[in-house]
Amino acid sequence: MSTADGLLAAIDGVGADRRRGGFSRHGFDRAELELREWFVGEAERRGLAVRTDRNGNVWAWWGAPGPDAVVTGSHLDSVPGGGAFDGPLGVTTALAAVDLLRANWFVPARPLAIVVFAEEEGGRFGVPCLGSRLLTGAIDPDAARRLTDADGVSLAEAVAEAGLQPARLGRDDEALGLVGRFVELHVEQGRGLVDLGAPVGLASSILAHGRWRFRFTGEGNHAGATLIGDRRDPMLPASALVLAARRAASGVDGARATVGRLVPNPGGANVIASTVDLWLDARAGDDAGTRAVVGEISAAAVSAAADEGCTVAVTEESYGDTVHFDAALRDELSGVLGDVPVLATGAGHDAGILAARVPTAMLFVRNPTGVSHAPAEHAEAADCTAGVVALATVLERLAG
Repeated sequence: MSTADGLLAAIDGVGADRRRGGFSRHGFDRAELELREWFVGEAERRGLAVRTDRNGNVWAWWGAPGPDAVVTGSHLDSVPGGGAFDGPLGVTTALAAVDLLRANWFVPARPLAIVVFAEEEGGRFGVPCLGSRLLTGAIDPDAARRLTDADGVSLAEAVAEAGLQPARLGRDDEALGLVGRFVELHVEQGRGLVDLGAPVGLASSILAHGRWRFRFTGEGNHAGATLIGDRRDPMLPASALVLAARRAASGVDGARATVGRLVPNPGGANVIASTVDLWLDARAGDDAGTRAVVGEISAAAVSAAADEGCTVAVTEESYGDTVHFDAALRDELSGVLGDVPVLATGAGHDAGILAARVPTAMLFVRNPTGVSHAPAEHAEAADCTAGVVALATVLERLAG
């Protein structure tokens, strides 16, 4: 019988990032496709029937696919230089939970499936939870097909290279209609369970959050030949936005605002940039708080751009309002698991997208470092095993 940490060890070399540390595994790139092949092999070794839906999400079925199915799973892609557990832990615990249930002679009374969602992190095409957004119709398929990565490769081109049909991307009522309830297990992205001394917890909600692209346009020029008074340097208002993000988030209780990516064009060390693109990640407890933070930051960006003789364009690339997971399902699982802690999370997940369409719940496994989206992300083997037991208990209850 496999263990979650043993299965994680089997994929430890895939997508290792020597420059950043950690792992870089992005939707439909070589590393993520290799992990898909690994998952298919593990699923078929367990006698599960595997199919890939029109949006690139991979489903492994225990029993014939049918309505009111119990579905679990997560994703295999990562942020650039991410940790080993964010996403893959939910997949490996699902496989190990199937092993544990079978060892206990459990036979599901209703269909049960493991799903691996495509491009959850948005690390390649910029939109998080892309596979689940396409599945549920939460993103326009034409807009999705036009998304490009840093090399200019479109999503349409990437999925075609992976053997999918770009024209078929979009809402999939047939696949979604099979899902009766969805449970995603995930490593905790924070210190809630550490502080509570608990190996496993349940999610109550996800903060309202989104991603905005700011493009500052000025005038490219020579760094040595252009006097300071003659410059229209878009890097200055871009820098002002970074500082404004911290100020704005500090003024709203529980808010977070982050600039994690900034790209000057053309990017030469002795060149005044002509444009600077940066991406803002903003989150707060509700829609009003998140919008207030973004509004303040946007106003600061416009003002700083004008002071430097530049312009700024703002594009909302993704947004999700506060998610409250199904209370009845959460309470049912809490009773089964023995009143484990219930925590809100600031991190987005595929479960948050599906929650608008089907009853959805999340399990968390303790992360002793409290660090995520970085190589220091971790979960102890004993806690991974506790996660497997908890997930198997949940699946037995829901599919029994």
